[in-house]
Amino acid sequence: MASSYSQLKWWKSHFTSDRYSHPQIPDLSGKIAIVTGANTGLGYATTVALAGNGARVFLACRSKQRALDAIENAKKEIQKNYPQLIGEPQLEFLELDLNSMTKCRDAARAFLAKDLPLHILVCNSGIMFSPYELSADGIEAQFAVNHLGHFVFTTELLPKIKQSQPSRIVVLSSIGHENPVPSGIDFDTLNDEFKSNSINRYGRSKLANVLFANALARRVSKEQVYVNVAHPGYVSTELIRHSKALGGVVLDKLIQVMTKLIAMSPRKGALTQLYLATSPEIEEQDIRGRYFIPIAIEIEPSAFARDEELQEKLWTFSEKLYKEKVKSTN
Repeated sequence: MASSYSQLKWWKSHFTSDRYSHPQIPDLSGKIAIVTGANTGLGYATTVALAGNGARVFLACRSKQRALDAIENAKKEIQKNYPQLIGEPQLEFLELDLNSMTKCRDAARAFLAKDLPLHILVCNSGIMFSPYELSADGIEAQFAVNHLGHFVFTTELLPKIKQSQPSRIVVLSSIGHENPVPSGIDFDTLNDEFKSNSINRYGRSKLANVLFANALARRVSKEQVYVNVAHPGYVSTELIRHSKALGGVVLDKLIQVMTKLIAMSPRKGALTQLYLATSPEIEEQDIRGRYFIPIAIEIEPSAFARDEELQEKLWTFSEKLYKEKVKSTN
């Protein structure tokens, strides 16, 4: 049920000029942002660009040490490449483990306890093609980390995001969303190892990202909260680390060679999500619930992703899982 229209438009994008660049990012002084998975790859590049243009950025990561190392590296990079920034870059660690819904709730509450506004949330972190395993809540790991963790974290933060409007929520997906399991989301057999493989489990989780973003966009359609989806493209990041387990040494070598030859740098790959997080066009043109590919080019996602009934079914399923797995505390 993948959209051939979407795939055609994706290929045409290779011949379309980039629609956003780093010099186009406006002054973000006074803005507060959270970037998940901010210690490496696209998340790190997004963090540098946001903080380099004046935003106060919280690096939402599982490892405190890796986040602190990233903060030190980011400060040096910003001081070198963003001479227009007045004062020290504002970068802080926020502990977030997307493998656990309880810890996602706790991370959101830890931020809320700071009593700060939240203008930009970039749901960047994810895993790809990882071997089959279950999350801390007993949910297939790619679905749990890529979708459920962000679902909990975002919905817990949503009241503050509404209070801080105009505000942005950027959800990272992938063209991989066009290759999920045959039914799109197999709610009844989600945890059955033999009903899926690592590739379509990834596609399923990325489809869930688009479905969630569209359902959320409808829920805030009367607010100045702009929810959109980015497919960053083929970027050289740590996401390819499971390629050997997926296809053996030969495939691993092939992917490494292709990555060196044609993959974008994280700095360039981050531009589509930075466009959605920072461009004045988003508010001026009321862009919400839309899907963008590199660099800042809008196309339609797959037919599954546009299915409002499936969007609502996923939302209900995710809420139910959250209530079942996490003991509600005040």
